[in-house]
Amino acid sequence: MSRDKTPVTTALLALKKNQAAFIPRPYKYEDRGGTRVSARELGVDEHEVIKTLVMEDDNKSPLIILMHGDREVSTKTLARLLGVKAVHPCDQKTAEKHTGYKVGGVSPFGTKKALPLYMEESIAGLPRILINAGRRGLLAEMSPSELIRVLQPVLVKCGMAS
Repeated sequence: MSRDKTPVTTALLALKKNQAAFIPRPYKYEDRGGTRVSARELGVDEHEVIKTLVMEDDNKSPLIILMHGDREVSTKTLARLLGVKAVHPCDQKTAEKHTGYKVGGVSPFGTKKALPLYMEESIAGLPRILINAGRRGLLAEMSPSELIRVLQPVLVKCGMAS
């Protein structure tokens, strides 16, 4: 990689350590813009932009679920798949405590704590994905197979239309 203005993040360091093939994709971040803004700024389909969502089960055990940018997580379905009563998103402070990343820049790579990781199974069938690289305004473009090789997520089916 040439010397450019891509910031060094814990996520990028974790990707490099695992010899993952990826392309850093910086974009103009907008507060509360989500995947809609990153997809627009990078000229890609929002379905290929993957959200990293930090959630907790009814016992307050944290987990990460990766979901298409244009889909939502059915927390009822996810709870049923995990064999727990309920799953809900963590508040911002809790998510940041578990991952070491600011909300809007949460990456599944290089988290502060090793958290159980789940991924919507249809993500694996995409030709490419763009996923947060540990900072607001920075995604990593890669093959889903690279993400699966590095993180070994549990594949689940809990997505629903937004």
